[in-house]
Amino acid sequence: MAQPPVFLVADGMGGYEAGDVASQVVVDVFGSLSGQAAVSPAQVHERFQVATKEMQSMLQTANHAGSTVAGAAVVNQDGADYWLIFNIGDSRVYSWHDQMLEQISVDHSVVQELLEAGVIDDAQAAEHPQRHQVTRAVATHVAPDPDYWLIPSENAHRILICSDGLTTEVADIDIAQTLQRCGNAQEAADTLVASAVAAGGRDNVSVVVVDLLPTDDTASSVAQRSNGTASYEHAPWDEQLEGTTIPRRAGRKS
Repeated sequence: MAQPPVFLVADGMGGYEAGDVASQVVVDVFGSLSGQAAVSPAQVHERFQVATKEMQSMLQTANHAGSTVAGAAVVNQDGADYWLIFNIGDSRVYSWHDQMLEQISVDHSVVQELLEAGVIDDAQAAEHPQRHQVTRAVATHVAPDPDYWLIPSENAHRILICSDGLTTEVADIDIAQTLQRCGNAQEAADTLVASAVAAGGRDNVSVVVVDLLPTDDTASSVAQRSNGTASYEHAPWDEQLEGTTIPRRAGRKS
């Protein structure tokens, strides 16, 4: 979804049909914020609550269906422009600034917990059998618990938002090279999706790239932006859940 002032990726889970409905609910609910110059953190947080209620209403028979969500919203605090970065699940948000790729969001996943505990390393994480199990999501069976970061707009001239279908197939160094090489946001998004598909495309791949365009008026710089979106989805045979994101039934550790 790229509907200023909100940009996000929603990756459904819980089976092909239920996951598709869940992710569309997120897009529709957050889409109601489009057309504004900026939004408040409270508005973004409220959308998570609404999406959960809508999901519960529409997926009453789906057990543990839901969607990961990662995104960025334009907010104005004390007259200054910021990116409000948000995520829940293992879709990610990166910034590209001064020729450096930085992951802003932190995965809510079993593997991330194991990494932080020092139980496994990065190489083991890439092949871990629980690498697709998330510990948080916008879902039918639990209240949403997203994380937020507030970043000055000048510290993130290009934002990359993506599902784990990109990051499991394409290494960070290759993502960085693509963002450096592609000056146009749409070209960057299309190229990243094509790279993931060429590498195997074993999961749905959704990518949003947002660029801040320089202006003479720095106060309005966030309002001047270009964006590119691209996605690739498996056919319904992926209902088997092989290689797709699935919810973790146990609640996250406190």
